[in-house]
Amino acid sequence: MNTVKSIDLHATPGHLIRRAQQIAVSIFAEQLTDADITPVQFAILNALLDSPGIDQVSLAKRVAFDPATSGSVIGRLEAKAWVERKADPNDRRRKLLVVTAAGVQALGQVQKDVARIQEKILSPLTPQEQSQFVHLLSRLVQGHQAD
Repeated sequence: MNTVKSIDLHATPGHLIRRAQQIAVSIFAEQLTDADITPVQFAILNALLDSPGIDQVSLAKRVAFDPATSGSVIGRLEAKAWVERKADPNDRRRKLLVVTAAGVQALGQVQKDVARIQEKILSPLTPQEQSQFVHLLSRLVQGHQAD
C-alpha cells in the first residue's frame, strides 16, 4: 500500500523556475532562428563587451556558468570568429578574451531582438507585475549567490 502522496509540481518553485527557463529558451530560439546564437553565447558576448580582456575563469563567474561549459561555448564563439583569445602580457599561460569586430556586429544585430524577447517572456504579466517579478527573481538569485 502506497502512503506517499504526490507533490503538486505546479506549486513548487523549482518546477516553475525550470518551466520558465524552458519557455525563455524556446522563445529565444524561435525568435532568433536565423541569428545562429544561443542564450548562453549571447550572455558571454554581452559580458565580454562589458569586460574586454577578461580571463575565462572570471568570465565564467560573471555569467554564472561553470568554466567547462563556458570553455566549450567560447570555443564555438571562436569558431565563428566572434571571440579571440590573446595571451596575457603578464602571464603567457593565461588567455584573455575579447570580442572581435565580427562578434560586435553579430551582437549588435540581435540586441533589439533580445529586448523584444524579454518583453515577450514577460508579456503574460502586467507592467507592475513584470517589474515586481524581475525584482523578486533578482533578489532570489542574489540571495543564493551569497551562499
